Amino acid sequence: MIGKFSTAIAVATCLAAMQFVAAPASAQPLKVLSDKTVTGFGHIESVAYDPKEKVFYTGDFGPDLKPADKDGKGFITKVSMDGKILEKRFFPPEGQTMNKPKGIWIIGSRLWVTDIDSVWIIDLKTKQSKKLELPGVVFANDPTVMNGALYVSDNRSDQLVKVEPADFLKAKKPPKITVVFKGKGVFPNGLYPGPKDKPHGIYEMANGKDPKQISDNIGMLDGLYRMKNGDLIATDWVSGAVFQWNKKMGKHDLATGFKGPADLCAIPNDKGLLVVAPDLVKGEMRFIQLGK
Repeated sequence: MIGKFSTAIAVATCLAAMQFVAAPASAQPLKVLSDKTVTGFGHIESVAYDPKEKVFYTGDFGPDLKPADKDGKGFITKVSMDGKILEKRFFPPEGQTMNKPKGIWIIGSRLWVTDIDSVWIIDLKTKQSKKLELPGVVFANDPTVMNGALYVSDNRSDQLVKVEPADFLKAKKPPKITVVFKGKGVFPNGLYPGPKDKPHGIYEMANGKDPKQISDNIGMLDGLYRMKNGDLIATDWVSGAVFQWNKKMGKHDLATGFKGPADLCAIPNDKGLLVVAPDLVKGEMRFIQLGK
């Protein structure tokens, strides 16, 4: 049983016929309370938050913005809550090679990160790691873990794959890899788990069903976060923005000016929601505090 989950979709063929959902006057969008930009990175595609240590981890392509190149120049960087680089090359250690780390997911002491046609699992305490090749995957983009399984999107070959168990770091036998769907015209990019009773997302998918589009084509979407009330926070390469979306309000841009808004992460706090979004093209991180 795969449960239900949400996906943010990047479909290049939709760009010529973009339709934005207008927000009604009664909608109550979030407000940007502050917006801080931090520089000093290469090309960062993803950011994930470790609630135990209260730090961020970013996937950095290195000096070259060539997302499909197996050049061995990629790495993971450890960053403080205020954007200070704590460990420039947290991973990989000497003797190991990472290419273009993209989506990151963290649970407990485990970090998963996609890398072109494979996915890594890394222990944040010991830095012990294992790289898993994903047969048939062309451009592994975003990972998410739900119900003990790891889901990985491939936005170039239009498929979603499932890895069981998700924690295969010390597994005695190779994990099981299955294709959840392929060739459905979804081209999934960002992934985020939805509730068990009702899926929420730009596309939604329930057990045994094909993915179903529930919004208009609103852009080339990348990072995705689901709020407790069901609203989505996502990034869009077309408008260069972090935006809020729900069925009633539609798409509401919150922070703009990005050249390459990629895989964000979000942390609820006493002010509302802190969104940390990388700009892949500029090599920056933006700390966006949202509230009412």
